[in-house]
Amino acid sequence: MLDHHDTDFRTQFVREPGALRQHPALVLNADYRPLSYYPLSLWPWQEAIKAVFLDRVSILAEYDDVVRSQRQAFRIPSVVVLKDYVKPKKRVAFTRFNLFLRDEFCCQYCGSKGELTFDHVVPRSRGGVTSWDNVVAACSPCNLRKANKSLRHSGMSLRRRPRQPSADEMHAVGRRFPPNHLHESWMDFLYWDAELES
Repeated sequence: MLDHHDTDFRTQFVREPGALRQHPALVLNADYRPLSYYPLSLWPWQEAIKAVFLDRVSILAEYDDVVRSQRQAFRIPSVVVLKDYVKPKKRVAFTRFNLFLRDEFCCQYCGSKGELTFDHVVPRSRGGVTSWDNVVAACSPCNLRKANKSLRHSGMSLRRRPRQPSADEMHAVGRRFPPNHLHESWMDFLYWDAELES
């Protein structure tokens, strides 16, 4: 949320999807690249308009829809660019979503893309910790099969050893998994690695 006291306002993205249902604005850094691919740097339209009035952003594209104040009407911004460059964060937060993204939304034991949970490679009961280096995405059947056993005792193997990803690696993976809603005005600023239809 934009806040006069919050110096890091430009990198605080809305986590409540309800606020983004109608007319979200894609937020670009001063270099015209999204501040973040995951979560995609979006603001509710109200925050985008507020940032315009505070002279923190410039509008690059607009929706056809209009909002009105008592004195005038404004077209709702669909793409805004920050006037000041924000240095991207280098550390990737250890969250359930980022873990699934690192593992490309597939089980690290069998490769399935079904209902995912997460598994401690070295079980916690055997001293395993909850960290990037010991937790992987797993489907429920594999998680149940491995249970509280080590890899060797379960007879299972990992497709890829878990490790902490860099911010650049997460951006690269994130670009392969675009969000469900991409407004047409955003496409020139997003470089999704989608296969072209023949």
